[in-house]
Amino acid sequence: MEHLEQKQKVTIMIAIMAAMLFAALNQTIVGTALPRIISDIGGMDYYNWVFTVYMLGSSVTAILVGKLSDIYGRKIFILIGIGLFLVASFLNGTSTNITQLIIYRGIQGMAGGVIMSTSFTAVGDLFSPRERGRWQGLMGGIFGLSSVFGPTLGGYIVDNWNWQWVFWIFLPVGVVAFILIVKMFPNTEKRERESVDYFGSVFITLAMIPLLLAFSWAGTTYDWVSFQIIGLFFASVIFFLLFIYTEKKVKSPVLPLELFKNSIFSVANFSGLVLGMGMFGAIMYVPLFVQGVIGTSATQSGFVMMPMTLSMVLTSAVGGQIITKTGKYKLQAILGLAVMTIGLFLLSQMGMESTNGTAVRNMIITGLGLGLSFPIFTLVVQNAVEHRLLGVATASNQLFRQLGGTIGVSIMGTVMSARMSDKMADLANASEGLPQKDSPLAEQFAALKNPQILMNPDQLDALRDKVPEDFVNYFDQAILMLRESLNYALEGVFFVGAGVILIGILLTFFLKEIPLRTSNKKEETKASDNLKHQPSE
Repeated sequence: MEHLEQKQKVTIMIAIMAAMLFAALNQTIVGTALPRIISDIGGMDYYNWVFTVYMLGSSVTAILVGKLSDIYGRKIFILIGIGLFLVASFLNGTSTNITQLIIYRGIQGMAGGVIMSTSFTAVGDLFSPRERGRWQGLMGGIFGLSSVFGPTLGGYIVDNWNWQWVFWIFLPVGVVAFILIVKMFPNTEKRERESVDYFGSVFITLAMIPLLLAFSWAGTTYDWVSFQIIGLFFASVIFFLLFIYTEKKVKSPVLPLELFKNSIFSVANFSGLVLGMGMFGAIMYVPLFVQGVIGTSATQSGFVMMPMTLSMVLTSAVGGQIITKTGKYKLQAILGLAVMTIGLFLLSQMGMESTNGTAVRNMIITGLGLGLSFPIFTLVVQNAVEHRLLGVATASNQLFRQLGGTIGVSIMGTVMSARMSDKMADLANASEGLPQKDSPLAEQFAALKNPQILMNPDQLDALRDKVPEDFVNYFDQAILMLRESLNYALEGVFFVGAGVILIGILLTFFLKEIPLRTSNKKEETKASDNLKHQPSE
């Protein structure tokens, strides 16, 4: 599609960005709304799963669709993705319990993986690597834009309407995006018929699912050294070995292993994995801190999150322009990750006395770093491979980032649960006068051991009104203990996030910087491939 006129390319990009905006809005709107949704339908123990299952679904489909879209074109898959996303979004709003919500979010994640994979790959079809910086910066801005409106609107909806509208309000946007893709996106020529790697697709899926389940359950549902967790890790290793064996034998592998011999491809993907761990794993807990520790309403927490996303939009757009102009990316990636590390560290230093202003300042810093670094690794991976492998390369980068996000959310969820339990035990041992197990008020006070009560001020007030006046001080003391415990737990979460991104900085130092190609033509791709194997300066 690189031969199309600039006007046609811009028109197609409008359609692509409409599809991405629909998917991104539905993903970001859940963040601030989820604490209230959980307080309504229950399932605080499965809080992480609403995010984890989405990333699991998108991880599975991204790599499979990447290869198939290289063969059959992007249009059919992006339409399938939008259609399935529309259905899943509607079903999410019909959920009556946490199990249904998790299932429907999993379907939504599968569709989201299809949309994101084909969208970023289509940019590679339309523009040369040198031009992609500008457009991928703008696409990063789409994520930022959705992050501005999504959380704020999500908080407003759960504070003023039925929470179901969190999932239904953007359905018209999805319909418009579907129509735009049908009308504007050109039908690409199908490549020579290739055999589909069914066995490889099955084995990579079977390797990822137990791996992600193990990280999700370890330390919470089961002990890290339990039979269940060790069994899941063992199953993942077995299927991964079968996947490697299959990829070496088939003619058209779903993920060509030769790509990992390219150091740029490998380092960029592993850096993306670490970025995903820090980004998804830490930032998803910010609304929990703002609402649960500071005591901000869901609507106001959306406004607190807004400056971070605006700073991300700014640096993503500006950074993309700089890459297109200079053709350089390594220093920007390192700088972005460094700034993000500082932001997450500052988040870890917040406490009970912190204000929304403090949280805003720290999140702005985090957003500035995230915006600079987020679009780079996809661009680097695309620039490092031949154009015929563009879909696979783009999908692999998304897969690593999503895997990192899933693993990060799981590990940090374990950190939060462990630290919260320890702090609650310490505070309970140090306190005196609280109702004992045999007290008639013990059942009411038992509700204060679950942090989800902090997310619903109305429910908390109603519970307080039922407490006899003589016990109100004890009730307030228990609430304070719960806030202190949640604060202590989240300090650890943000600190781990900062440490993870610091590892990403070290990895990025090993990333070779080669010229960004100015064309998608095969001749220049080969020339660039030759440059990749020369020693870095």
